Amino acid sequence: MRSESNRAPTIRDVARVANVSTATVSRYINGAQKFTAATEERLREAIATLGYKTDPLARSMITGRTRTVAVVILDIRNPHFTGIVKGANRKALDLGYNLLFVDTAERQSGEVGMLRELSRRVDGLIVSSRMPDSDLSALRDLQKPVVFFGRAAGEGVHSVSADGRSAAGMLARHLIDLGHRKIAYLGYPLARWDSERKGGLTAALIEAGLTPQYFAAEAPTLEAGEKAVGEVLMGSDRPDAVVCFNDLLAIGFMNQAQAAGVRVPEQVSVTGFDDIPFSRFTSPALTTVDMQSEAMGELALVRLLELIEGTLVASEETLRPRLVVRASTARKAAPLKSDV
Repeated sequence: MRSESNRAPTIRDVARVANVSTATVSRYINGAQKFTAATEERLREAIATLGYKTDPLARSMITGRTRTVAVVILDIRNPHFTGIVKGANRKALDLGYNLLFVDTAERQSGEVGMLRELSRRVDGLIVSSRMPDSDLSALRDLQKPVVFFGRAAGEGVHSVSADGRSAAGMLARHLIDLGHRKIAYLGYPLARWDSERKGGLTAALIEAGLTPQYFAAEAPTLEAGEKAVGEVLMGSDRPDAVVCFNDLLAIGFMNQAQAAGVRVPEQVSVTGFDDIPFSRFTSPALTTVDMQSEAMGELALVRLLELIEGTLVASEETLRPRLVVRASTARKAAPLKSDV
């Protein structure tokens, strides 16, 4: 319904049709006040009848809210982070928020400045970062609600993570149960989660009386996994199982190992972390740990909105991972003469 001049309906029009003041319409639209059921019904009917639509810019100027939140991730090419964004976006849409995501491309330089600039455009931020612990206070200094992926204890920043130490212990015990005794960890030391995963694996192996081998990848990528095969498998003390920092490393490693003539899993079992969608379709399918990517994204978004509303005190939350056993791990076989 439009006036004779065909102009867009205004708050005054809504107030007239609903028989309330313009202040009442404004408070109702902006969620600043609750009214009686009868009043709210009249307001809904008037808005629907007139086809009234709020101006998001004007509303944000009144409320100080943009109804937009940001998700800052490390690499959109990594399906783990894609899952986080998907989970956060699904919940944001359900709750009437817009999602802005930023890919830092694994860069550390300039990250604090970028976050500061971004914070001026949104109501809050969900952040995955490689920034060192000494810089985490910058998240608090943004003066905007922040949810951090990974542990940020003592910084007044809410954090959401999956239990990497427990996940690594699951993989270690799985490999030990299969009879493997020479187990290596191909890590990515620059990652915040690396020390947790390495520590969990180490503790489980030491408990079983085993000594782990350690190797470091150049990046958490398929290409780096391929590149690491020479160092990990072609030495004199080759491991019979390799736990990789993430699924991308594991897939690259496994493919190159097979190209080099090493049979997976007959000669070496390979595992990863994250349970990205591709891990089901590799040959062999990859044993991994589901780190609850989409669930983390959903939970982070819900907690961020609670921080924005002032109903949550910052703390640490940890999701429990789930072991996913597939064909890339198998019981250790007796060595063959043809083994390298």
